[in-house]
Amino acid sequence: MNTPTYISRHCLLIALLLALFVLPDPGLLSAAEATPAERTADLEAYLNNAARSANTAVNVAGPGHNAWMMTSSALVLFMTLPGLALFYGGLVRRKNVLSVVAQCMGLACIVPIIWWAIGYSLCFAKGNAFLGGLDHVFLRGVDITPNGDYSTWVSHNIWAMYQLMFAIITPALIVGAIAERMKFAAVMLFCVLWLFVVYFPAAHMIWGAGGWMNGIWNADAPIKSIDFAGGIVVHMTSGWSALVLCILLGKRLGHGKEPMPPHSMVLCAIGTGMLWVGWYGFNAGSAVAADGIAANAFVATTLSAAAGGATWASMEYWLRGKPSILGLCSGAVAGLATITPASGFVTANSAILIGLLAGASTFLACSKLKQWLRYDDSLDTFGVHAVGGTLGTLMAGFCADAKINPNLSTNLGAYLGKTLWLEQVKAALIVLVWSVVATVVIFYLVRAVLGTNRVDPETERAGLDLAEHGEEGYNE
Repeated sequence: MNTPTYISRHCLLIALLLALFVLPDPGLLSAAEATPAERTADLEAYLNNAARSANTAVNVAGPGHNAWMMTSSALVLFMTLPGLALFYGGLVRRKNVLSVVAQCMGLACIVPIIWWAIGYSLCFAKGNAFLGGLDHVFLRGVDITPNGDYSTWVSHNIWAMYQLMFAIITPALIVGAIAERMKFAAVMLFCVLWLFVVYFPAAHMIWGAGGWMNGIWNADAPIKSIDFAGGIVVHMTSGWSALVLCILLGKRLGHGKEPMPPHSMVLCAIGTGMLWVGWYGFNAGSAVAADGIAANAFVATTLSAAAGGATWASMEYWLRGKPSILGLCSGAVAGLATITPASGFVTANSAILIGLLAGASTFLACSKLKQWLRYDDSLDTFGVHAVGGTLGTLMAGFCADAKINPNLSTNLGAYLGKTLWLEQVKAALIVLVWSVVATVVIFYLVRAVLGTNRVDPETERAGLDLAEHGEEGYNE
């Protein structure tokens, strides 16, 4: 007999006996109200991220799941700061590097205040089918006690902070489409209004309790859509809004007439690596537990990102003779964005397929479609996030598998493998149209308030860093 294994097994048995019969655990059933069998069942529920026993005396978070969600929250913030800031910062010209960093940093400072005051409540408090109510304004009632509508084992306040990180990065993605020409004040005001008009309703309808398109958890949802980590809520809303905004704002001076290469592919590559790492919190964290669904999302995220980067670089090599660092970075981000809505629903094989399609479709959108339609999406927000998010949303409908995520069987058993893709099309079209129309209205509203959304030609030629922020990214 292996002595260390024998000892470790008996130590584990003794620890479980102590936990069940000797040491009271405030996170499980109280000894006064539950039998040992019931306490064992509650412990198993915690380990399996299942519902608590009906006799639970105290409703507190489970430490393991809470730890994973705090880690995931930090990872998603890491995607914006410094990941997205460096990714976008490397892609713009040298004279504008601080402007995009400032826009990402500005949103990271403004959005949490809005989220605390009312944003979280509008997204996730109980309300109607389209928008949450006001029960959680100023995070009222959002404490360490889990909110059973979203997780049995994660503190309500940690859930709220996790979702805050999504609310920060989503409008920050839009920055890439209008980089190098939109005023800082206009970006901030546009994004604040956009959150209220586009993001908060979309988040509630897709993810909120009683949401109009929450197909997994709302049995009465008229549209039975699925979106594991934000293909619709994050990438489609920001990507389609970005396209409209860059068209309304107009092209950069000299666009199509003079070269505008990225000033630092090193910064871009570093930012890409940070985005990839942070995306594990984005996708695997959306399981809201350290469980098997999170593990599958982690695997799917890795494989799709790799397939997307390999596909984009291969197409460049085939068409242009050289695979670029920019192509590898863009393809990897495209694979990440495209797998997002499907990450917790699909097999590893499906993730590879989605990554391959992501790399090919976004490459064509960024290299051919943009050239054909002649819009100036500075850093390809539309080409990567709107195209990738829309494709991923559709593919989730085709590839979702209840063996990977048993929650799909809760209300979607009649749709899986049949018409779920059609529900995805309905949800995507509604969000697409709403994002486009809302962006037009907000654009003209901001222009009416500020007089103009765009910096003057002299500032644009000199660069936004000095004129808008009084600083330069490089001083040598």
